[in-house]
Amino acid sequence: MRAYAVRLGALLILFFWIDAFAFAQTPEGDADQYSVRVSAFWLRSSPTVSIEAAGQNGFISFDRDFAFREYSTFLGRLDWKFTRKNHLYFTSAPFSQSNEVVLNRTITFRGNTYFTGATARGQLQATVYAPGYQYDILRGKRGHLGIAAQLNIFHTTGKISAAAQVTGAGNHQAAASSSASLLAPIPVGGPEFRLYLLKDRLFINGNGFGMYFLGYGNYYSTTDYLGVHVSKYLSINGGYAIGSHLRVNNSANRVGVDLVQKGPIAGIEVSF
Repeated sequence: MRAYAVRLGALLILFFWIDAFAFAQTPEGDADQYSVRVSAFWLRSSPTVSIEAAGQNGFISFDRDFAFREYSTFLGRLDWKFTRKNHLYFTSAPFSQSNEVVLNRTITFRGNTYFTGATARGQLQATVYAPGYQYDILRGKRGHLGIAAQLNIFHTTGKISAAAQVTGAGNHQAAASSSASLLAPIPVGGPEFRLYLLKDRLFINGNGFGMYFLGYGNYYSTTDYLGVHVSKYLSINGGYAIGSHLRVNNSANRVGVDLVQKGPIAGIEVSF
């Protein structure tokens, strides 16, 4: 049912755009004429992160085991529109968090054991770099509708460390440090649009990217926001993003990652 609703919504949006743009496909009618656009967003992220090191009996849910909470991070995009309908762009989003807790379960990760009651620190770094290309199928005085393809390069590292100690239950915790890393290039594609509601002052912008890899994993993301132009070159924006939902399955020699970053966003956009 959910998949049907998504497809129906996509069709309705497409039909709306075809109707809106049918008689507005002239360069003079473009609502957002620019060559370079820089977007910067603050993201209040609510992370969900699990890492599994294949063959090491280690499955770590960082958000639960180490009480990861909401935190602030950054989303950035550089867009070069080198012709009226063609774009080259680059986006990046760094995610980094750490927390020290008293473990409520025994964890074995990368050959090291961390006992219940031991004080341990969990650290996560997950950065995505994404070069991409976009072609605007429709472009006119009401905005644009484009199709984009990009390569998401994820570099994810999870680490656990503990000092030598004796737990309340009498277990002798040896000093230990364990880490697992994954570098995953994920090709994804999807639509991107901008719809102007009040001439060139108020607009809605959104995108959706996804890909499913048989036996390997899946990915989807979306960033949607409302923007207000305060000048010809500057807009103020706010909305919501699922910055990344990544699942990479582990095999005998791999690391499995299940990563979600989502939350409200606010930022600015400069076009010239």
